[in-house]
Formats: sequence, structure tokens, C-alpha cells
Amino acid sequence: MTNSTSRRRRRAQLRRRIALATLVALLGAGSPALAGPVDGSLVRGHAPAPVPEGLPGFPGSPGAPRPRAFDVGPARDALERLLPRHAGQFTLVPDPAAGADRFTVSGSAGAITVRGSTGATLLTGVGWYLQHVAGADIGWPGESIGMLPARLPAVPAPVTRSALVPHRYALNDTDDGYSGAYRTFEQHQRQIDLLALHGINEVFVQAGAEYPYYRALQGFGYSAAELREWIPGPGHQSWWLLQNLSGFGGPVSERLMQERAELGGRIAEQLRGLGMTPVLPGCFGTVPPGFAARNAGAKTVAQGDWAGFGRPDWLDPSTPVFGKLAAAYYAEQRAVFGDSTMYRMSPLHEGGTVGTVDVKAAARAVQSALIAAHPGAMWAVLGWQDSPKAELLAGVDTSKLLILDGLSDRYNRLDRETRWGGAPYAMGTIYNFGGHTTIGANTSVWIDRFGSWRAKSNSALKGIAYLPEATGTNPAAFDLFTDLAWEPGPIDQRKWFADFAGRRYGRPDKEAAAAWEELRTGPYSTSSGLWSESQDSLFTARPSLTAVGAAYWSPKSMRYPADGVRRALDHLLKVDPKLRGSSAYRFDLVDTARQALANHSRVLLPKIKAAYEAKDLTRFRALTAEWADGERQLDAVTGSDPNFLLGNWLSAARSWGADEAEQDRYEYDARSILSVWGRRSTSEVGFLHDYANREWSGLIGELYAPRWAAYFETLEESLVRRAAPREIDWHAFEEEWARRTTRHPSGTNGPSGDPYTLATDIATALKSSEGPAR
Repeated sequence: MTNSTSRRRRRAQLRRRIALATLVALLGAGSPALAGPVDGSLVRGHAPAPVPEGLPGFPGSPGAPRPRAFDVGPARDALERLLPRHAGQFTLVPDPAAGADRFTVSGSAGAITVRGSTGATLLTGVGWYLQHVAGADIGWPGESIGMLPARLPAVPAPVTRSALVPHRYALNDTDDGYSGAYRTFEQHQRQIDLLALHGINEVFVQAGAEYPYYRALQGFGYSAAELREWIPGPGHQSWWLLQNLSGFGGPVSERLMQERAELGGRIAEQLRGLGMTPVLPGCFGTVPPGFAARNAGAKTVAQGDWAGFGRPDWLDPSTPVFGKLAAAYYAEQRAVFGDSTMYRMSPLHEGGTVGTVDVKAAARAVQSALIAAHPGAMWAVLGWQDSPKAELLAGVDTSKLLILDGLSDRYNRLDRETRWGGAPYAMGTIYNFGGHTTIGANTSVWIDRFGSWRAKSNSALKGIAYLPEATGTNPAAFDLFTDLAWEPGPIDQRKWFADFAGRRYGRPDKEAAAAWEELRTGPYSTSSGLWSESQDSLFTARPSLTAVGAAYWSPKSMRYPADGVRRALDHLLKVDPKLRGSSAYRFDLVDTARQALANHSRVLLPKIKAAYEAKDLTRFRALTAEWADGERQLDAVTGSDPNFLLGNWLSAARSWGADEAEQDRYEYDARSILSVWGRRSTSEVGFLHDYANREWSGLIGELYAPRWAAYFETLEESLVRRAAPREIDWHAFEEEWARRTTRHPSGTNGPSGDPYTLATDIATALKSSEGPAR
């Protein structure tokens, strides 16, 4: 079946579901009491999601009904996808009576048994077996399962593990924007499989979140055309849901919204099938312009500016109109996505204006509307900057609230119990911003704080929150952070990385171990205090002789000694040739070579600056030629691995367009977020240009390298003519690139060149140009 035929069939199914649900939506809009009990299974044909610990009906709660057996089919299907050659050697046994979040692994060679309390927990048990017994890695990205023996090894003795915390949450509000808003269901399914394999049980679902707004707001005075203009393109919808912007990258078509809603519904259903909680966006009052004029009794507050964008208005939740809007929104959401027990909302994110709104009363109304639609549901709110505010916490039942702390590993002297008055929270990490291709994380901070914060006598720590702004860039960090919730004793960081090196390529190797020891003591042992992410590359920065970073908000200097990454590259190049065939080795080799070269940009730029200021034209030309060669090598080495191809990002965006004009519009949505981000005011005044910089083949060769070449040309002209260099309008330069529709290699046939040869060339070049990075 072709993609277009499949999509037409799914659209027809979606239209039938929406037609069936229209009466439900209308009833729900008039009466929150009617909206609440409607079971998503009546519309979608599935059972409600399991209720998380601490809410009525959870298997561990006093007086709860006896747990029912669950369908192991979705877990079995995931296992077939993850381990196609070895899935038949696993027996998955549903064991809901074993207690929440628990698995047991046992068995002889070729006959492994995993018992678990949910489908996802069964997969977590499989993941534990691969990590601790079979010595193989299914990373994000890269895997070594090709090194597994035909007959899997026995488990020496049965092992049981229980999760240390009930909440294991994943995905930042920005993940869809920075990881790829135009991904397929199969790509999202792979993400879910990996999250389950690593013990996650709550996953944010953003795809299609615009559709409930689109449907509900047509009942409050807005035409379909007005709403299609107000809703941003998919690449920018993350920030619309955060009430930061509207409209940019659009208009969106109704067909696109329907297809994205269908995709989001499938993602939610996939999660439910594994016993995981789909975390859906909630309604807290974001409305289009003119809402109060069209709805009697409504009171809205203009939210001011966010990074050069006018923020959408905020409907005062304490007014009766909000209750009606929220009921209509949740009814429309239920029709397509079904029900859940957790909803994401962050009012006043990164600013906003309170006006005369009573925040305490507003928070109470937001939670009341959620509970009316979904009795017992939990509100998940991001802990970021000064949010959630004390006034918000004072207005809600915090037993039905979970704070996802995005700053747990960034600053020192944190006391979350005092800061949030004992409200439950999950220790989180944001070690990636904007999708940067930089490696590293504050892993020693994670290990220390998770244990010490849980051990506090008044601890309110109830979970972990995996919150990089983009996923799929840092497999070691993903593995280690999710291990926190399942390892019964304190993690020994040195031993963990040594073990990781062994399973990452399918067998212990002294050179691999040495490489990962260098990476452990360098980029993976950065400290808290100011940053949770490592520095980005100057090759990706807007040109300047004084550039200290590409993204305005990134670290301004090296956070670890640069020479360790170069030594890690040398060790990886000496790994046993028999271990070099896996996608894990290829990715790590390319990624480490890329990082070593990126770090060298901080050595080379000061030399170029010194030559220019000394008016040494010969040396200036030699050094800028070396810079250009570095960018050429960077573009080539990243082009040898499918995870670093710009073409994948662009072709995905175009695949959602029905005609050339729509394809071009979505490609601009995808290109702009990597470069200008938004309009000129956003890029320049809001400092968001290059926020999502990344070292990808195609992006380097078509944007970053020409940008630096143009700049160096102006400096060379100034030296020759002994005049001030001419000015370049960088926003116009970058906007022209964002408007292009040039094609780039993509898909399985996209990578070119031999990663080992290209990485060797980089290592050789770096040895001849060593010096301390700044």
C-alpha cells in the first residue's frame, strides 16, 4: 500500500470517528459532568490508560480492585521490532499482581523468561537482560545487536527489579519541534519502543495537538480559515502550545491537521497498549485574538512579547467561559486521542502577563476543568525559571500535580521541597538545547542528586523526567539517566561507563574502554552551577572573530579539556576491526570525530583573529583555508552516517504537503527553525538565530561554510584595500537559505563515504594542529 493510499484510508477512518464523536463533543461542551465519564474506548476501541501510583484505583492503593491480566501482544510486537532475530527466544509473562513497575528475568540459554507488571515493564526487563547479561546495546541511536550470538546466554540466577520512583517521564515540550515535527508513525513507534526498553512509563504526545483547538474554537466565534491562519506550522507548534507564539510557518491545511491528529491518536494508542501513560496537552486558556469580543463574559489578558513574537491572549480561567471552552476542548481531544490520566500545562511559561488575573483562582479553575473532564487526572507542569509560581501551587491540589524539574542538574544549592512547598516533583535533565550535536552531560550530578534527594527525610522526589530539548543525539546520557530509576544501589559512574563501552559494540575491548573513559572524565563529567549542556561549535556560529558560541544561550567556552575527546577518537580508531560493523560503532566514531573537530574550531578562530589584527595576509589566508578544510571534513564525516543528514529533515517536511506550494511551505517551516528560527525580530532582537544549530551534512555545506566564506572574504578585502570590512545582513543571508528548496541526500541510500577513513583523516589533521581550546 502506498503512503498516500494509507493516509487516505486513515483519514476516512478518522472522519468516521469524528462523526461518531460529534454528539459526545456537543454534550461535553454543554456539561462538564457529561464530558467526564465518556470512555475513550467507546470511540477508539481500547481500554483506558492505567492509573498512575497515588491515584484512586492504582493496584498498590488500599482497597483497589485486583489487577487484571493485560494483553502481552503489543510488547511482543515491540520485541519483534527490536530483536527480529532473537525475539523467539523470549517468553513474556504478564504478571500484574507482582506489584507496580516490577520485572523478573530468568531462564536458560536460548529460553529467556521475563515476567512484568505491564507490557512496557516486560520490555524494560528485556532491556536489563541485554545490558547486564547479553552485553548488547540498542541505543538512541546506534545498536550492536548484530553481535549477539545465535543462541542467547542464560541468566545465571533470576533477577527482580522494581522501579525506585513511580513516575518516569519523557519528552520535553520542544521535542516535536527540535527532534522532528514531520516524523512518521514508524519513527514515533521506534521512540516508544526505546523508551519502554529503558523503563519510561509516561510520554508526552504532541503530534496533532492543534486539532482539538481547531475543532473546539469553531464553536466560540471563529471560522475554520481564521484558525488555520492562527495555528503555526508543525515545526513551531511546540511554542504555540507553550503560549509563546502563533501563526508562524503556516497556514496549515485541514488535511494536514487531520493527518497529524490521526498520527497523535495512533501514538497514544500505542502507549496505552504497552501500559504506558500518554501525556496529552491540557487546556489552560490560550485563545486567538478577539476572543472576549466574540464571547460574552470572557476576560482575556494580552500576554506581551516572547522573543519577538506577540504571544496569544490568555483567557482568564476563573471566568465561566473558560469552563465551557475547556469542556469543549477535552471532548474534542477525547474523540481523537482517547482519555489519559496525565495532562501537560505550563501557564505563564517564560514570562507572560498576569494582569488582574488571580493566579491562585486561575490555577484552581484550570485543575477543576481538567478533573471535570478526566476525574483523578494529574497535571504535569514544567519546573523552569520561576515556574511554577507559589501562587499557582497555592491554588491546586498538589497531590494531583507533578512538577517536571528542568533545572535539577543545572544549578547548585537547590531545595525543591522548600521551593515548591512539598509538591511532588521529578528530577529532570535538559542536557540538549535546540538539537545541538554536542556530546556530554552532568552525569555525576545526576548520580549524586538522585540518591541524596530521595534519601531526604521530607523528600518529595517521585520520579525522573527525561527532558532534552531534542532526543536521539546522546545515547550514553539516555542510558545512564534512565538507569537511575531502576538500579537498587548507587551507580558507580566509572564502572557504568566501562560496562557501557563493552556492550556498546557487542564485546569488551580495551581501546573502546579507553575511549569511553576519556569521554567519561571529560564531556560526561561536567559540573553543575551554570550549565546542563556542553558548548556548541563555532563552525555553526554566525561569523565573527569574537564568536564564543553558535546559540546565544549556549555556554561561552569549553566545559571540559578538549584534548580528551581527541584522544577518545584515537582509541576508537584502534577498536578491534571485528567490532566496527555495528551502527553503534559507526555513530560513535562519526560523533566523536565531529566533536573533536568542533572543539578545534575554538583553537583555530583566535589564531585567525590574531592574524587579521596583525594584518598578516599570508597567515590569514592559510588559517582561513584551514578553517574551510575543517568545514569540508565536517560535512563529509557527518555525511557518512544517516543520523546526520539534513536531507532526512527536509524530505520529511515535504512528504506532508499535498501539492508543491504546501510542500514548500512546510520545508520553510523545517528550515527556518534550524536557522532564522522566526521572523527578523525573533532572530535578531530575540537572539534565536542558530538556536537549533547542529552539525549535519548539507547544513554545513550549504549554510554554515558559505556563511563563513562570505565573512572571511570581507576581511580579506579589508586587508588588501586597507579599509573597514563591508557589512553583511546575516538575517537576509540566512532567510534566503531558509526559503530554498534544494534537495539533499536522505534515507538509507543517503550516507556516502567511509566513516572510518574520514574519521582517520580528521584525527591526522588534528594531531598537526593541537592547542588549548577556549
